[in-house]
Amino acid sequence: MAQVEKFSYDNAIVRKFAYATIIFGVVGILVGLIAALQLVFPSLNFGIPETTFGRIRPLHTNAAIFAFVGNGIFMGVYYSMQRLLKTRMYSNFLSEFHFWGWQIIILAAAITLPLGITSAHEYAELEWPIDLAIAVVWVVFGINMMGTILKRRENHLYVAVWFYIATWVTVTVLHIGNNLELPVSLWKSYPVFAGVQDALIQWWYGHNAVAFFLTTPYLGLMYYFLPKAANRPVYSYKLSIIHFWALIFIYIWAGPHHLLYTSLPDWAQSLGTVFSIMLIAPSWGGMLNGLLTLRGAWDRVRQDPILKFMVVAVTAYGMATFEGPMLSIKSVNAISHFTDWTIGHVHIGTLGWNGFLTFGVLYWLIPRIFDTKLYSQRLANMHFWIGTLGILFYAIPLYWAGWTQSLMWQQFTPDGYLQYGNFLETVTQIIPMYGLRALGGALYLVGYIIMVHNLVKTIKSGNFIAEEPAEAPARVATAGAHKGEHWHRWIERRPVQLLIGATIAILIGGLVEIFPMLMIDDQVPKIASVQPYTPLELEGRDIYIREGCLACHSQMVRPFRSETERYGEYSKSGEYIYDRPFLWGSKRTGPDLQRLGGKYPDSWHYNHMLDPESMSPGSIMPPYPWLVRDELDTRLTAKKISTLRKLGTPYPDGYEQIAVQDLEKQAAIIAKSLNEDGITGDDLAEKEIVALIAYLQRLGTDIKPKPQAGGTE
Repeated sequence: MAQVEKFSYDNAIVRKFAYATIIFGVVGILVGLIAALQLVFPSLNFGIPETTFGRIRPLHTNAAIFAFVGNGIFMGVYYSMQRLLKTRMYSNFLSEFHFWGWQIIILAAAITLPLGITSAHEYAELEWPIDLAIAVVWVVFGINMMGTILKRRENHLYVAVWFYIATWVTVTVLHIGNNLELPVSLWKSYPVFAGVQDALIQWWYGHNAVAFFLTTPYLGLMYYFLPKAANRPVYSYKLSIIHFWALIFIYIWAGPHHLLYTSLPDWAQSLGTVFSIMLIAPSWGGMLNGLLTLRGAWDRVRQDPILKFMVVAVTAYGMATFEGPMLSIKSVNAISHFTDWTIGHVHIGTLGWNGFLTFGVLYWLIPRIFDTKLYSQRLANMHFWIGTLGILFYAIPLYWAGWTQSLMWQQFTPDGYLQYGNFLETVTQIIPMYGLRALGGALYLVGYIIMVHNLVKTIKSGNFIAEEPAEAPARVATAGAHKGEHWHRWIERRPVQLLIGATIAILIGGLVEIFPMLMIDDQVPKIASVQPYTPLELEGRDIYIREGCLACHSQMVRPFRSETERYGEYSKSGEYIYDRPFLWGSKRTGPDLQRLGGKYPDSWHYNHMLDPESMSPGSIMPPYPWLVRDELDTRLTAKKISTLRKLGTPYPDGYEQIAVQDLEKQAAIIAKSLNEDGITGDDLAEKEIVALIAYLQRLGTDIKPKPQAGGTE
């Protein structure tokens, strides 16, 4: 008989991550509410660079995903793993390094994103020094986690631990793959891949950031905290095995469904669609395993707010993972893509699945580590109903807005003309729905504040147990498979083999999809007329990225009649070969810009950026007066040209030496054009607005559509 060993659980690190979760939840939701209100009341952009929608939107997404949910993951992992493995965390130092390192990264994001320092990759906007810091902290987390697993007292690894392992290895692969970039300076870099290749790798990362940061670790938390809260065993061990392996294998293939009807080759789009549809099976397997754990306990669910939060969370997971595969069907995606339907879909997962499960875990965990009872069940119930109402008011108007947008964009008159040729007609139509969405966000925030009050009162009423005493028999390692034992029991005793198996499972899909796009030249046919950006256009493009214009404008004309009639010739993959990063966009709050070049005079763009409503009455776009006021910084222009040439952009050798002179010549031409239209100002050719105009006037002008029969060039 093994000797019983006494030890203690480290609750101090759990408390730190819990506090961070609570604090950053307020920040993430509040910034999101401000962004939602800006779409209804553009004056709330406040006329300063750091508070415009384009800059605070990535601040909101990063705060919600990596600050709120990220700290929530670590809170749950550090609490559950110690108890599942019957051991203290491997290293107190690594735990502390992980906590403080992660908070410093969040602080760096909170500073750099409003300053416009961004790589423009969705959910991966942080620049290269912060990317390196993330890698270091994530590796430290992995060492601490695997060290804890290896020194465990429990032979078999519970399903929650499988998901933690898969999360760690997959996020590692995704983060490295999507952040291969060449620095220009301390806060500027260009990605190694361009155009279509960059788009594929970004959405391989972007979709699987949702899968392996917002889903798999939370499934691990569900498998631990839901049975604990219900005081019942998980419904099916076999179903958990199928759920785990099928999910991590299939999920990694699904990224291309974000790029349907784009310039991505059709074979990659089709793979994304097929595997996305397949995803519904393992996803719903996990949902059903969670809900059926509560069989026979529904009376408790009606009374216990913790279980209510968890039931709605798992249900929201089921809804989101049904809708995701549905939106991956091409005929449905043709309606949903670029609309607010996608935003509603994403927030069912974020607010319902991640948010409500985090709330349930906090309500369950805080009283236990403070050795007390929850201060108020009534307040927790109030939070539940207000939060649920907030989700409904958030999502339903966005679904309605998305369908409205799509139907209006595609509507033709009996004579064959676009019914709503002016894009702004669709914008003004959905502003009331944006108002209802903001109301939903406000309700969700009110519920959250009620939770904060409830938890603060709970904490004050208890006594924190920093070192929770525990005891367990020493682990007796067993070799080989046992006769009559299920095959999976063997790998559960071997965390390294489980790690290797999970790595192989997640690498297969990525390699099959990405390698052909990188290694086979004809996957991205070249177009001879497509040339690199001039230095002035390059600087203008970087300003466009800095201001977050890609949050509201796409640069991808899909091969639909409604789009070619509205915007012009559909987009070709060869047009983007020098685009680092790609800027296809995910959402059209404003019109597509891929064929904007030459559509309006330079003075139109000048006035539009200075006062959008002067050119587009009813526009909800914020003004950008600082572009007219601030001088263009050309100190990095030569380095940018040099860096891009190293990445394969065919600038002539030594061109960086004369790049600024060429920039000044082109700027003078645009300034002269503005002067001729009555726009004057001191040193107009030296202002940022001129660079942005140069970029906008370049868009889509590298190719000319073939003339129709009987037509002329």
